[in-house]
Amino acid sequence: MQSILLVEDSDRIASFVVKGLQSHGFDCARCESGEEALKLIAAADFDLVILDIGLPGIDGFEVLRSMRGQGFDVPVIVLTARDSVDNTVASFAGGADDYMGKPFSFDELLARVRTRIRKQSSATATEQSLELGSLTLNLLTRKAERDGKEHELTAREFGILEFLMSHPGQVISREQLLSRVWSYDHDPESNVVDVYIRYLRQKLGNDVIQTVRGVGYRMVANI
Repeated sequence: MQSILLVEDSDRIASFVVKGLQSHGFDCARCESGEEALKLIAAADFDLVILDIGLPGIDGFEVLRSMRGQGFDVPVIVLTARDSVDNTVASFAGGADDYMGKPFSFDELLARVRTRIRKQSSATATEQSLELGSLTLNLLTRKAERDGKEHELTAREFGILEFLMSHPGQVISREQLLSRVWSYDHDPESNVVDVYIRYLRQKLGNDVIQTVRGVGYRMVANI
């Protein structure tokens, strides 16, 4: 069963959407604020997010920027009463996959949900590995191979390596790795990321992951 997160502060709209999606076979969770949405997205694997812009606290634009900044590539359909060209452009620029203004037709929303999930499932099925120079990460077996030698990875090692390899050459902070691989509320003062980076270097080589002092880590793009 595909899982959808609805981020919507209106009880009336949320009840209507959740009941409709559940009646069509989707598992639908709902939250009311941007802060709660980021925690749920970091803690669970959703197939799709339906995101309102006018949220209490941090708005939907900030949620979208934070999601994409942390590397979460789950499809997002923006659903908002702010139906204007500027907001449409801002939504797509921030990383949205689709945009619908309120009021809306549930049948149209359902069609867009199915289309986005189908596209995501198709893309996931074809992406079975990540390759970077001499290093290959098999996304199905969760094993890494370098120079013909295969390495078993723990769940945390795999999570870190997958995130770094998905952003070659980009500096990833410890906080981003903690949020993605552990949980949104993990202690930012913990050295657990450094420990697992050391484990990965012991298996794959010290030249694979660079330390950017005071910032985080970067996957070497030409290993």
